[in-house]
Amino acid sequence: MLAKSLIGSLARSSSRALSTTVARCGGDGLQVHRDTPENNADTPFAFSAENRSRADAIMAIYPEGHKRAAVIPLLDLAQRQNGGWLPISAMHHVADFIGMPRMRVYEVATFYTMFMRNPVGKFHVQICTTTPCWLRGSDEILKAIKENLNIEVGGTTPDKLFTLSEVECLGACVNAPMVQINDDYYEDLTENDMVEILQDLKAGKKPPAGPRSGRYAAEPFGGLTSLTETPPGPGQFVRADL
Repeated sequence: MLAKSLIGSLARSSSRALSTTVARCGGDGLQVHRDTPENNADTPFAFSAENRSRADAIMAIYPEGHKRAAVIPLLDLAQRQNGGWLPISAMHHVADFIGMPRMRVYEVATFYTMFMRNPVGKFHVQICTTTPCWLRGSDEILKAIKENLNIEVGGTTPDKLFTLSEVECLGACVNAPMVQINDDYYEDLTENDMVEILQDLKAGKKPPAGPRSGRYAAEPFGGLTSLTETPPGPGQFVRADL
């Protein structure tokens, strides 16, 4: 019955794109790199003194012979230093820093959608539209974002403040619908909640992350329905002859 209902909904909502930003764009960009004025091999990039110390500490975690395993945290460090996206020159710097072939770094950066290989705004709004969020109203949340920011999925506002991406499951299904903005999750959203969050960010405020429904985390709205009794103590239900 659920499958039939979902198929019917899909048929009625044929205008909804079933492919996400990262699925269409390969991790927010083509799998094959194309040089642009802001993203080419000559784009200046090197770890800052502070991040160089962090990179050395990350490398120290891994034993000799396994230093290449540091490629993901080092790429993340480079992306954070560069304002949320990863130019090809940063990939080259990480490859040289670790001492591994550049192609191996490309393979990692193009595989994981967390690495943004094109410029993004100061606030990267990633909306989940996978089934649980969709059933809970992610289409309405996405519409509210588009109308408030006046951009489409994959777009960036003219002031470079916001970039909008449609992504696969972010692992907060019980708090659907939800969005991730930079490192923060905003959950149990309504359209009004989403607009309020965006307006706060525009005004330079930091909206509180987490559920917007009054829940602390992912507890049921109506209170506990199981595990409501005092758990047995040590030794209870153990045979006396043991």
